[in-house]
Amino acid sequence: MLVRQILGMKGGTDVVTIGSDATVTDAAKLLSEKRIGAVVATDGSGTAQGILSERDIVRELGRRGEGCLNDKVESLMTRDMISTAPDETTDQVLEKMTAGRFRHMPVMEGGQMTGLISIGDVVKARLSELSMEKDALEGMIKGF
Repeated sequence: MLVRQILGMKGGTDVVTIGSDATVTDAAKLLSEKRIGAVVATDGSGTAQGILSERDIVRELGRRGEGCLNDKVESLMTRDMISTAPDETTDQVLEKMTAGRFRHMPVMEGGQMTGLISIGDVVKARLSELSMEKDALEGMIKGF
């Protein structure tokens, strides 16, 4: 399955963003309200500057305590985002996510972010693929 199909299954390409100058508290509230695991940090023009995940926040809380909650998002976000393209496969994305040990990946096309996928989205798509393959094989064996 391709990344573009995963985005289609999600029912939209809306990416939740926050200004990179917002506080980590604001980001944590947004993550909680939207029930998501990562938010894309943007500059004043809406251009993606990085990504901040719940793991980033928890890691810093563990290191420094609640003082980090007043920091700006830009101080905790990952600036060098690894992305995927709409025509990449689930296996390619899983390989990148596993190698990088992250759970969220922006989808980029023509220099623009067109979506954001999570490891959960990719695993769900891969399981769907495997189920379809199983059904096809059973049909061939049983003569359907």
